[in-house]
Amino acid sequence: MDTIIQCDRITHYYGAKLIYKDLSFEVKKGKILGLLGKNGTGKTTIINILNGYLRPRSGVCRIFGEEMDHFTPQTKARIGLLLEGHIQHAYLNVTQIEKFYSRFFPNWDRDAYYELLKKLQVTKTQKISTMSCGQRSQVALGLLFAQNPDLLILDDFSMGLDPGYRRLFIEYLREYVTAEGKTIFLTSHIIQDMEMLIDDCIILDYGKILLHQPASYIMDRFKRYRFTAEADGIGDVEGLWNTERIGSAWETYSFDTIETVTRKLSSFGAGGIKEEALTLEDAFIGLTGKY
Repeated sequence: MDTIIQCDRITHYYGAKLIYKDLSFEVKKGKILGLLGKNGTGKTTIINILNGYLRPRSGVCRIFGEEMDHFTPQTKARIGLLLEGHIQHAYLNVTQIEKFYSRFFPNWDRDAYYELLKKLQVTKTQKISTMSCGQRSQVALGLLFAQNPDLLILDDFSMGLDPGYRRLFIEYLREYVTAEGKTIFLTSHIIQDMEMLIDDCIILDYGKILLHQPASYIMDRFKRYRFTAEADGIGDVEGLWNTERIGSAWETYSFDTIETVTRKLSSFGAGGIKEEALTLEDAFIGLTGKY
């Protein structure tokens, strides 16, 4: 399987604040990879580094085998990028913005753009600035599809969208990847959307990757365990995540089976242990903590 994105030992600071140390990961062709992390963990920063907008302290990122500092025009044309805010040049109308963007992409497919916009109930002369956030997001998505890129990079694609537009966005993205063999690298603060869309998941902690696994692996194996305990406090236990008292009971998270968790907690007088399946959002909280 071809490697589309490769980040190799990225270290970056903002002033004296460490953002990453030796961050490394790959994204394979045909995959939808979701980057999850709390605010301030560097999700947008890695997108800026990937695209060559920001130079890290050390390390290198490659897309289609080319380093971030030396993208050729041919490689740039293969990348569709959606940054926070969705769309620029909002003073243009629907037709004008399509003509403007078409000049930069040799494989431009205007039919893909107008096919998506048929659902929006807007006229071709309507200015982008007069549209709702959801309508503007669909214009942005139409412009991306018209580029016919091999890689889509989407930063917080669902920001400001109501549930209907978010679902439409997700359905189009999934169909696009499935039908065309494209690759998507994305972030979103709405993890329920990611659960419906992504194949693989990277969870960022402050300064490092906490986990990089298929989303199905996390949801199938990572569980929450609720229990009572005689001990007043339970310290760090290998294989258990974010163990804490909730009212009169306790909860912890783990990839271990209930039998293994029971054995690990036996010295604390734990009893009544119950296993609970998790959504991807629950699993994210279990891995990173609530705060």
